[in-house]
Amino acid sequence: FGRILEDLDSLAVLICYSHTWNKELKRSPLSIVTALVDKIDMRKNIIYPDCDIKFTGHVTWVGKTSIEAKMHMSQYHDGAYTDVLDATFVMVARDPENKRAAFINPLKLESPEEDAIFQQGEINKTRRVELSTASLLKVAPTAEERTLIHNLFLNTLDTRTVSFRSRILPPNSVWMEDAKMKGLEICHPQERNIFNRIFGGFLMRKAYELGWANACAFAGCRPTLVAVDDIVFRKPVEIGSLLLLSSQVCYTEGMHIQVRVHTEVLDPLTRQHSTTNVFHFTFRVEKDIPAIVPQSYGESMLYLDGKRHFDETMRINQMK
Repeated sequence: FGRILEDLDSLAVLICYSHTWNKELKRSPLSIVTALVDKIDMRKNIIYPDCDIKFTGHVTWVGKTSIEAKMHMSQYHDGAYTDVLDATFVMVARDPENKRAAFINPLKLESPEEDAIFQQGEINKTRRVELSTASLLKVAPTAEERTLIHNLFLNTLDTRTVSFRSRILPPNSVWMEDAKMKGLEICHPQERNIFNRIFGGFLMRKAYELGWANACAFAGCRPTLVAVDDIVFRKPVEIGSLLLLSSQVCYTEGMHIQVRVHTEVLDPLTRQHSTTNVFHFTFRVEKDIPAIVPQSYGESMLYLDGKRHFDETMRINQMK
């Protein structure tokens, strides 16, 4: 699946270049880069390694400097193509001369169906703004979320000592601290894109593989992917960088595991860490799994953030 993420990223860029194509120049005058992956929803759990795959996609919404591209993947099996996944990427245009944001030619809507698709793009944009505004990095949790965290805290108190410091793990639970997995990548030139930076699809593949391995180790069996959600490309990764990847199981419910992968670049000379990406993956296994329990306030915020992403994924899946 990691390779499919790379193909989706390449296709999204190609779709946007097709939209900004200039007939006189015989090329696009703009530079297109991936801003974020809004959503990838799986329609099938099994992807066959020996069957043909078909990708289709189109531009669904255009703002002043950003483009939303929607893609579908299907696979040929048992004599017919069946849907495998739907993906929504948001790309931004840059002026190749001064690297600033560049304006994009608007979409020409020619049918009610196209108008409905464009309006859905507007809804997606509004939802992204609302989620960013309500981020736990900016505002306090809701009253309901605060109650949830306090109840989790009370469930871990040792009743024999009556002390806030003495904590015990409830039955069938795992401390969040014990559900981590880390990795390191040295970013070699063969993974570069046309701008001589590390290809975004490569970063997504490595994050997915670490997240999958973490979910697999946590559950004790092979997980299947349900959704990829809210991948933001905060900063480009230069060739030769030391890329640190940290995976954390941040929420579990029933047979589902929510995994957050944080990637950052380490400058070995200054020892400065710079966040480049945050990834959210929802996995499913075929058995009930232990509950994840936070200990610190920071872990509690990770727990709530994971629950928010999981609830949004389940809400969208129920609507389909």
